[in-house]
Amino acid sequence: MAQKGERGIRQKQRKLRRKPAQPQRQHAPDPAAANPLRAYQSAFLDWTVTVGLSEQTAKIRQRALDGFILWCDERGLQRPHDITRPILQRYQSHLYHTRKANGQPLSLNTQATRLLPIVAFFKWLARENHILHNPASDLELPKPPRQLPKHLMSVADIETVLNQADISTPSGMRNRAMLETLYSSGIRRSELIHLTLYDVDTERGTLMVRQGKGNKDRFIPLGARACAWVARYVQEVRGQLALTLDQRTLFVTDYGEAFEKNRLSDMVKRHMLWAGFKSGGCHAFRHAMATHMLENGADIRYIQVILGHSELSTTQIYTHVAIGKLKAVHALTHPARLERAGSEQSSAAGASMAEAQQALLEAVGAECDEDDESDAVTC
Repeated sequence: MAQKGERGIRQKQRKLRRKPAQPQRQHAPDPAAANPLRAYQSAFLDWTVTVGLSEQTAKIRQRALDGFILWCDERGLQRPHDITRPILQRYQSHLYHTRKANGQPLSLNTQATRLLPIVAFFKWLARENHILHNPASDLELPKPPRQLPKHLMSVADIETVLNQADISTPSGMRNRAMLETLYSSGIRRSELIHLTLYDVDTERGTLMVRQGKGNKDRFIPLGARACAWVARYVQEVRGQLALTLDQRTLFVTDYGEAFEKNRLSDMVKRHMLWAGFKSGGCHAFRHAMATHMLENGADIRYIQVILGHSELSTTQIYTHVAIGKLKAVHALTHPARLERAGSEQSSAAGASMAEAQQALLEAVGAECDEDDESDAVTC
């Protein structure tokens, strides 16, 4: 159960049906506003959304180019042809030596995130004939390591986090349904907050992700337990939270609004903190879902479909997490073991695993057959 203080916070929020007005932020003037590179940046961002890339991609590119153009302006660089490969390497070195407020360096992932939009920017400049040569064409970018998830949560750990939601309150009921959906489906944070009432079919046990990462739709299963919690939330709670009848968003805040990414992350982190985990967020449920299915014998190709990975290599990182499964296979197959006892149990376990794999194959195949009959979804 949730802590007593958390219940009081939720009850206080329930009384605040109207969200208090937030003070408007005073944005500092842009020192590089007059830099001619801004015009090229604006045209590049327009092209980004015109060719079908997402608004989120455009925002990421804008933030990265804002920092780069400000750095260029401080050094008197105002034209695209003023920027050479050595200058780009100097900026890359600048990012490497930059320190955050806590004194820590930028991670390789952050450095790559800030450099990739610049590479795309100069590729676009060359293609549009604004420059004769692309100085970023041979720029060697940092290669972030393929790290394992920080929080390798067991099934018991997940259950402990789920049980932190106080289901005696409307907010707690909603939070339990959201956490169950995250764990059952493995969808991303942004995909959860954009679910509508019509995207989840609790009777058939399916969930439609619309315009997920890469602007791709996918049709995935939702477990029976998660369906039960979502159905209960919709029937008993959602009507108390939604301010208007035409609100289509499935999960709404105590103010009747759709969740924002940070608000959802804060909610998940609070529940993990109450469960005894010092850190963690929405992605921990995605990691857990993939890892637990692998440990129970699911084929990685079907996990790839559920997670929405375009390449199998992205999903393969979870194979390194399923250490329990690897240890079991090692113990059963490696010749340097203490004894061969238990072969009958291992044979029975293998048969059981084969049956589970066959059931999974049939279930996914059935979903694909249903998808072929509908123009609105893809497998």
